[in-house]
Amino acid sequence: MGLHVFKLPDIGEGIAESEIAAWHVKVGDVIKEEQALVDMLTDKAAVELPSPVAGKVVELKGAPGDKIPVGGALAVIETSGAGSTVEEKKPADDRHSRAGGNPVVASPKEEPGPRLRGGDEHRPLASPATRRRAREANVDLAQISGTGPGGRVTQEDLEKFCAGGIRGQIPISKSGNWDPTPNTAIEEIKVIGLRRKIAESMQRSKQRIPHFAYVEELDVTELEALREHLNATKQKDQPKLTLLPFLMRAIVKLIPEFPQVNARFDDDAGVVRRYAAAHIGIATQTPNGLVVPVAKHAETMDVWAAASEVRRLADAARAGKATRDELSGSTITITSLGALGGIASTPVINAPEVAIVGVNKIVERPVVSNGHIAVRKIMNLSSSFDHRVVDGYDAASFIQRVKQLLEHPATLFMP
Repeated sequence: MGLHVFKLPDIGEGIAESEIAAWHVKVGDVIKEEQALVDMLTDKAAVELPSPVAGKVVELKGAPGDKIPVGGALAVIETSGAGSTVEEKKPADDRHSRAGGNPVVASPKEEPGPRLRGGDEHRPLASPATRRRAREANVDLAQISGTGPGGRVTQEDLEKFCAGGIRGQIPISKSGNWDPTPNTAIEEIKVIGLRRKIAESMQRSKQRIPHFAYVEELDVTELEALREHLNATKQKDQPKLTLLPFLMRAIVKLIPEFPQVNARFDDDAGVVRRYAAAHIGIATQTPNGLVVPVAKHAETMDVWAAASEVRRLADAARAGKATRDELSGSTITITSLGALGGIASTPVINAPEVAIVGVNKIVERPVVSNGHIAVRKIMNLSSSFDHRVVDGYDAASFIQRVKQLLEHPATLFMP
């Protein structure tokens, strides 16, 4: 018998540490080689680490929310059989070994690499014990909103569901009226995992970037007519067009004219990098929080290709299957609240980018057009810029040019 110390491998992106999102095992579990061991969070994605050996889990070196440095111990697994090598030990370790203790060993073979969630991860996240309890209770875990890291369904979530009560729910009397008894429930939720990553990113962005917000009103009547026509006549293998591909096309056309908005600012080094390529981030709401998958080289796409890529990336992000490459490298971001878009917003810049453009809700409104009152489809664009890099005049000029292109959509397709 021997002990294998599983250490956090280098999972890319030059990170020095990673946060424990969720354990798939507990102390005492007998596990197989390559069995899912733990989910670790990078700035971009949840990475699933498999066990490099088979054996019994004797120690876990942290709890969800704890940060582990690269090379730091994550778990200790008791193994059997040959193929392990004793690590270098201090004299005290040698004495301990002679006294009958088990030396700490490390596997000589290469550790299996991290893998992003995929395969059967369409099913709700939960531990084996929770799944077993759910089967015994004949409960579909998909019916339960998980409160654990990454939306994981915990034993407590399951028990509450089975009991028919959720902490903090307002009690209702048998007559169906509101119960006059005061509800003093308080729910404490530890901010960990992806939610903490989002919070830290937003905080850094607002602390370090002087945001300059600019909102402009657009008449998208002609654009909407074109979009509806294209959707009505599209081929079966073509995706349904939303407004986003047209906005992407406008941004791509304007990058040569406004290179300062398609940039990343390394403020520590004092260097602005302007990109000829348009790597457009698409802010996407997922069950686990907001992520920004990236449509790489949008300058090479027509509106159909852009629509397909946006849909593919959004589906991957919501399923937790987007790769680190698909979640990094954006040079400018588009954000949209869809039908909830409201009148205006002040989007937070996706650092180290210097610009973000937000789409608001389209509404029909009477407006004066050529001396006559007409009902037109009106939408606001809400944008934010890093005022250290983009001057207010340039920001306003950029949005005005976007407005011109979208209000006269034929110009989007002209050289």
